[in-house]
Amino acid sequence: MARRNPGSPNANQPRYLDPAVLQKIQPLSLAAREVVEGVRVGMHKSPLRGFSTEFAQHRQYVPGDELRHVDWRVYARSGRYYVKLFEAETNFNANMLLDASSSMHFGGPRAEGGGSMTKLEYAKYLAASLAHLIVEQRDSVGLGVFDSELRQYIEPKSTMSVIQHIAEQLEVVDAQPRTDVAAVLHDFARRMPRRGFVVLFSDLLDNVDAFLQGINHLRYRGHNVIVFHVLDPHELTFPYTGTCRFEGLELDGSMVTQPQRIRAAYMQELEAFLTRVRLACERSRVDYVLADTSRPIEATLTGYLIARQRTVS
Repeated sequence: MARRNPGSPNANQPRYLDPAVLQKIQPLSLAAREVVEGVRVGMHKSPLRGFSTEFAQHRQYVPGDELRHVDWRVYARSGRYYVKLFEAETNFNANMLLDASSSMHFGGPRAEGGGSMTKLEYAKYLAASLAHLIVEQRDSVGLGVFDSELRQYIEPKSTMSVIQHIAEQLEVVDAQPRTDVAAVLHDFARRMPRRGFVVLFSDLLDNVDAFLQGINHLRYRGHNVIVFHVLDPHELTFPYTGTCRFEGLELDGSMVTQPQRIRAAYMQELEAFLTRVRLACERSRVDYVLADTSRPIEATLTGYLIARQRTVS
């Protein structure tokens, strides 16, 4: 399948919310495989029972909502319909964690004339699209951007305004050295008081042992964890020829070599790396998705969501 570049947004369309991608994933959903602290009956398992009268927040009315939950005072002021959400009626919280370290800035040329897309750009489209889907299904989503530490954080909300906020934040994210995935995962294991989702978008070019400890910390706290392992096809196939200088993107120096002389060793190390991460995720019941940036974004998302629905249902 040829890779399609995301369409150019119009003046009112956030860059990373590609309508074609959103249309493809709209019929799908992200359901919790394990207990989350929300109570939408029939979709997510929840430890809560009954309904609370403690007001939490508003969200826009959608067809099918009960009219008794419409906040008529807000309608009188704004002319728009909003529904009251109560603490026990808010569903799962999901945090999108975007790795913005320098290695994510890598992107090789496309053989099919489609330009190029860095790993960071691809991860932004994945995060924005999945965030939109989560709010559409009436759950809450937030965004954390990190490199060696958490740089920006948007608290999870279930209104479309948070999608606009996330899209605006993604516009200004640029790659920074260096990576410390593990520290951020441990931070979120402590930060999230309610069991929910943590979705990581990273190339995982970091200390693998520390990363695995981080995801195990999240799992110990009861969170559903999804890892989108974002890699460029040049990293996956190492197609270089001639004599090349390889520059480290995270202050790791440079090396001049003939790629064909080291390709076999490189591919062996890559396979060992991918296998170790994938098997560790499987053992910890963490969803692992190898996100090859040469694939259409909607193909990566729909393939994962369909596969997950089969295991949840």
